[in-house]
Amino acid sequence: MRKRAMQFFSLTVFMLLLTALSQATAFAATSSADNAAGVNPYSPAYQHSYRHGAVPTIAQNNKMKAYSQTHPAVTGNTLGYGGGIDGIGVTSGHEKVYLVFWGTQWGTQSTDSGGNLTFSNDPKSGAPLLQKMFKGLGTGNELWSGVMTQYCDGSGVATGASTCPSTAAHVGYPTNGALSGVWYDNSAASPSAASGHQIGTEAVNAAAHFGNTSSSANRYAQYVILSPTGANPDNYKTGGFCAWHDYNGDSTLSGGAVSSPYGDIAFTNMPYVMDQGSSCGQNFVNSNGPDDGYTMVEGHEYAETITDQNPAGGWTASSGQENADECAWISSGQGASANVTMGNGTYAMQSTWSNDTNRCDISHSIVGGSGGGGNDFSISANPSSLSINAGSNGTSTISTAVASGSAATVSLTASVSPSGPTASLSPTSVTAGGSSTLTVSVGSTVASGTYTVTVTGTEGSASHSTSVTVSVGSSGGGGGNKITNGGFESGSSPWVESSTGGYEIVDTSNPHSGTHSAYLCGYNNCSDAIYQTVSIPSTATKITLTYWTYISTSESGSTCYDYFYARLRTSSGTTIATPQKQCNANTHGWTQYSFDVTSSLSSYKGQSVQVYFLGTTDSSLVTNIYVDDVALNVQ
Repeated sequence: MRKRAMQFFSLTVFMLLLTALSQATAFAATSSADNAAGVNPYSPAYQHSYRHGAVPTIAQNNKMKAYSQTHPAVTGNTLGYGGGIDGIGVTSGHEKVYLVFWGTQWGTQSTDSGGNLTFSNDPKSGAPLLQKMFKGLGTGNELWSGVMTQYCDGSGVATGASTCPSTAAHVGYPTNGALSGVWYDNSAASPSAASGHQIGTEAVNAAAHFGNTSSSANRYAQYVILSPTGANPDNYKTGGFCAWHDYNGDSTLSGGAVSSPYGDIAFTNMPYVMDQGSSCGQNFVNSNGPDDGYTMVEGHEYAETITDQNPAGGWTASSGQENADECAWISSGQGASANVTMGNGTYAMQSTWSNDTNRCDISHSIVGGSGGGGNDFSISANPSSLSINAGSNGTSTISTAVASGSAATVSLTASVSPSGPTASLSPTSVTAGGSSTLTVSVGSTVASGTYTVTVTGTEGSASHSTSVTVSVGSSGGGGGNKITNGGFESGSSPWVESSTGGYEIVDTSNPHSGTHSAYLCGYNNCSDAIYQTVSIPSTATKITLTYWTYISTSESGSTCYDYFYARLRTSSGTTIATPQKQCNANTHGWTQYSFDVTSSLSSYKGQSVQVYFLGTTDSSLVTNIYVDDVALNVQ
């Protein structure tokens, strides 16, 4: 390509090179292999091949377009399948997006009324905006996500294919949102100009933080590494780009590939692009849209990650561009960037390339849909057997998983045979990959014996069942789960709340399952508590306390300042035992804990006790504590 360009060297080209010396230097270093690949020399990925799906600045994009018009070999919009890398081509399941706010430069963390993390050094309020956007995807019947669902992967998709066979697993539609977790990593300041290797390492650290420690846990995950204002990750301010995405195993990453014990890790280098003003999209859609670029650029990278998760094993054009690259910075006409309405608001977004319409589209019908496109799921129960005395109840977690295709809604029903106990599910429908709580209630007049509860899930034409065996004992023992509304799905009753800040403890900001959890603290000088009074049967032989917690913090280091306590108390509030004490140094994603409290409660059989959770914080740097799915199981 360089030699041919030199043969037609003109005064115009000469003046262009004089005004873009850095590009001229890059041209001179081009290898014949690079030229054969047809790479646009004005692309931010030119000689930086790890910058997959790099969003060029508007000025750089104009140079790329001008070059393409006179070099048709590097055009060609149709996307072809790359055959997959490590068996991964696209995100053919429900997307899991994890936002990582990297470095102490973000400042002090707080939480807004919607449960979104906010930061004192976020001058454009970008942090809550991206959280809201990813919560909004797949809601309100938005069809921006529909464009991506036409792409697919799997062994049945031939390398180079431009269409998908009917049995292929398609990109999933992000039903009910794509946001799966948020982490403020304030363990240290982020680098002033992080390399690709450093960014990838932070993504692997994030996988560990969120408990995604297997390849299957990361199959549909992506980690967005958000640098703070003032930082210059991968020298984006002078590199002619706004963001890019990649995966840890790319050996061309600046600094080298990143080792991961958790399988392949997809990640995005997402700078604080508002620092660059209009060159990265400020006011591009809205005349008063200082954050337009933040949602457009991150939306660009998200769209490319789910269609080319391990670049370039997914869908790319012959030029090397991905679906969003081909439609960047269109201001009018077909495929123009626009506000996309979701269930929780509108967000400035760009269009992406659609093979089946041969154009840039801002919306598209969902391909595959519930039960279509080879979608299937599995269902299981844990535990699969319960021992419940008459007059009590027990619970089991019903879990679903994507077996093939993409995640869609699974409707759940429960039946009992023979008749006697009753069964209920909360919630009664989940997105494949989610879970529901089965509650089996045994009335005082139900005869002793063995019963079978069958839970059936239906997703389109696919239907699968799992069963739970229930052994009913005679009345008087009163075994089973003594906690009522342990998932907080029915609000606060019969829990008792107290909050020094006057906050409602039960809310919807970060549930482990269902839609509610107990949120303790998240503000300074906090003392938040929630408890429930239960009766311990006189015949109890074993008592187990289980619950899930999630802890995030603005504190740093290993010193404890903010605390969480799980306690058992008398009915008058005197502490009997403290099965667990955690602090800000024990941050983790949703984690289940189980404690045998038989000995602690041996003197309280036949009496009422309180199952009590308490959160406290000091006067600075808040800690967020969530509790969900509480059970006190008695045998």
